[in-house]
Amino acid sequence: MAYESHYPQHAADLLRVRAELTPGRDALLDVATGTTYTYGELNARANRTANWLRGLGVGKGDRVSILAQNSVHTIDLLYGLGKIGAIFAPLNWRLTARELVYIAGDCAPRVVVCGPEFTGLLADVCQEVDIPVVVSIEGADIDGALVYEECVATASPDEPQLPPLTGEDIYCILYTSGTTGRPKGAMIPHRQVLWNCINTVISWGLGESDISPVMTPMFHAGGLFIFLTPLFYVGGKILLARSFDSEASLDLIQRERATVVLGVPTLFQMWMSSPSFAAADFSHVRYFVSGGAPCPVSLIQAWRAAKGGYLRQGYGLTEVGVNCFTMTDEESISRIGSVGKPVIHSRMRIVNEKGEDVVRGQTGELIIYGPHVCSGYWRNPEATGEALQDGWFHTGDMARQDVDGFYYMAGRYKDMIISGGENVYAAEVETVFLEHPAVREAALIGTPDDKWGEVGLMVVVPHDKAAPVAEELLDYCHGRLARYKVPKRVIFVDELPYSPYGKVMKAVLRARYVENDRSEQTVDGSGR
Repeated sequence: MAYESHYPQHAADLLRVRAELTPGRDALLDVATGTTYTYGELNARANRTANWLRGLGVGKGDRVSILAQNSVHTIDLLYGLGKIGAIFAPLNWRLTARELVYIAGDCAPRVVVCGPEFTGLLADVCQEVDIPVVVSIEGADIDGALVYEECVATASPDEPQLPPLTGEDIYCILYTSGTTGRPKGAMIPHRQVLWNCINTVISWGLGESDISPVMTPMFHAGGLFIFLTPLFYVGGKILLARSFDSEASLDLIQRERATVVLGVPTLFQMWMSSPSFAAADFSHVRYFVSGGAPCPVSLIQAWRAAKGGYLRQGYGLTEVGVNCFTMTDEESISRIGSVGKPVIHSRMRIVNEKGEDVVRGQTGELIIYGPHVCSGYWRNPEATGEALQDGWFHTGDMARQDVDGFYYMAGRYKDMIISGGENVYAAEVETVFLEHPAVREAALIGTPDDKWGEVGLMVVVPHDKAAPVAEELLDYCHGRLARYKVPKRVIFVDELPYSPYGKVMKAVLRARYVENDRSEQTVDGSGR
């Protein structure tokens, strides 16, 4: 605290300082409108937003939400709210009205900004939750709403006076997946935003000449913090797209000569299936990063065989920051399948059920400590106490570390199956299935077994033109997995159930195929 009293570790003035350093440098291309904003222009917009909201009575600790696709308005709010100590709580427009009613009731925003695509959704929410001020953007037709563009245009572009802030003040509330219950609002303090910028710029080697597209929704930590805030911190340029389109995004990456590109495994698969992929020129891209879900080694190998270059696999969580590991370009090839080593300002351990460190090579739960760890969950002390213990965040993700210090993820702890006394990690088995050319998606769940206690049941979505049989996939596992890890049954389905946060809902699969004991095609493959 003595250090903070002299130099607060908050993130409220990051855009202001960057704008003072490089006011005329291009910061953002809003792809939908074709408008380019300099750092000076972005900072002036954030100031107008801050001063207008303060005029509405929004102050330190108040929550403000947006329900809209990606646009410059989201950046206005992110940085403008930071300048007055208010809290940014974006709403996930993929959720149902019922789900949003819970979230809006939990974080109680004083203001909600809404885009034209979601006026009906917001109207349903407003029937259940009292929202004092509703604001429309981009021509959204909402009775009684303020018009964002008109309000901000008349506000002052001068820097608002900062309220007293420390690194522990909450900057954002981001709601995480509710696959095990109600969504939890992760409290992202100012220091977490700041240290994510520092860690990413240093550990990932970002510079002012870097250009990156943001195609993932900005109600997620990934859209906000993987490249956007770190690149604004170092003076690079962001290409902001409303949403993802495989053809349009390939064109954007090449036309604007992007240098660092984020995708999730599904996006990389869609790009590779695109008609224009074969002719795409990525010579200007320093590296691609896959995040959000484990990236099959076969996909990385296929991408490199087609295009060369470097495709890294990243790891992060909303609660501990989105960029927790790093690797060199060469290591992304020699250590394929690894997420790398911890970023520079971070401490990590792998522990067993008793909280004891495991030896290298063994699998345990990944726990993380550092200035990039969240403050807990909004109005949920029980969940906070379970996750944060003596400052260490218990991720619930299983990992192992090799003799050289490289980390490999093994899936969620709750996805682990104990079969005949042996631990079977879902991600490891799923990775093998995903390497088979006939498999598009795969999810492993456990099912009771009289002999072994629990055995694996693999739910598979085949490629459109493939017609695998269960025996073929199980034979493929032999020699690639220990016999006790090979699933006992395989089920083929048309699609997997995903949550609005992009995670496979394994509780739904268990209810569907274990509790109800229904299957479309099964075979015994458990020979030990």
